Amino acid sequence: MTELESIAGLFALAGKVQQITPLGEGLINDTYKVVTQAGAPDYVLQRINYSIFTDVPLLQRNIEAVTGHIRGKLEAAGESDIDRKVLKFIPLKDGSEKTYALAEGKYWRVSQFISDAYTYQTVDPKYSEFAGEAFGNFEAMLADIPDTLGETIPDFHNMELRLRQLREAVSCDRTGRLAADPGELHAILSEMEDHGEEMCRAERLHREGKLPKRICHCDTKVNNMMFDSQGKVLCVIDLDTVMPSFVFSDFGDFLRTAANPVPEDSPELERVDFDMSIFRAFAAGYIRGTRSFLTGVERENLPYAACLFPFMQAVRFFADYINGDTYYKTSYPEHNLVRTRNQMALFRSALSKVPEMTAFLGTL
Repeated sequence: MTELESIAGLFALAGKVQQITPLGEGLINDTYKVVTQAGAPDYVLQRINYSIFTDVPLLQRNIEAVTGHIRGKLEAAGESDIDRKVLKFIPLKDGSEKTYALAEGKYWRVSQFISDAYTYQTVDPKYSEFAGEAFGNFEAMLADIPDTLGETIPDFHNMELRLRQLREAVSCDRTGRLAADPGELHAILSEMEDHGEEMCRAERLHREGKLPKRICHCDTKVNNMMFDSQGKVLCVIDLDTVMPSFVFSDFGDFLRTAANPVPEDSPELERVDFDMSIFRAFAAGYIRGTRSFLTGVERENLPYAACLFPFMQAVRFFADYINGDTYYKTSYPEHNLVRTRNQMALFRSALSKVPEMTAFLGTL
């Protein structure tokens, strides 16, 4: 018996394991497909990345609460084929009902494999609208969840924290990069400081009691949805980052990558642009999905969210560059600086289109 078969055997699987093979190309968790014999369901075995998700019990409690609540909503609505429309995690077979195992110092979990389902990498208006509605519906189903969820990555999208981290990096300048290049680097820093206070709007609105925290996905990518063979969205997947946040997280984070025609580390700044066709499609789907709960304050600040996320990412890349590239993986010495330039260019483009975004939202 292999190590993976031994680990899979800790869970209450419905059939005997026939084969375990790598699945997908995820960058965070190691994922495998568990094929069983005699017509039993197949499964997904995952090693949870403990260096990122340091509180696995909290992580799994969040996921169990979310999937259980969605399952209840689907059952109440009389939906069929529910195991294909919400993830199903498998408990240990020791009777503890835990959905994770600690084996050889590593944390593992198992979910039921959704057959005849597909993910797509395509980012175009059609799939962006699918994504907007799917993630909006996901938030809507969780708007009345009774459980209190924890933050799997504390302060993940806290702009005030990211600015403090930048200022600490500048103060220390431990690699001397800032001192060595007082021209461009100080210009970037000055531009960030010019916009910093305004980009912390969400935290201020929350303190004033005007902006609620919702249960959000916090990793809104096109490939975090599963489709059936007819092209209909089945369910939202990759739930590790589901936690309390502002709706801006799901709205702005999707557009940060989807609305930029080039990758975030492309040096071709002349090609960086905030694509309004992607914005219009995603926003249309998102507003349809969230109409039942979205407040006026949340809705009117969606253009701010579209600007916030490239700005926040630029701040994070720049702080890491000043610190000596200690967080993000880099392929060459100026990689984080190139990423910073790219995201600041995207931020400027988005900022210039706020009036157009606001006008479009007024039509929905």
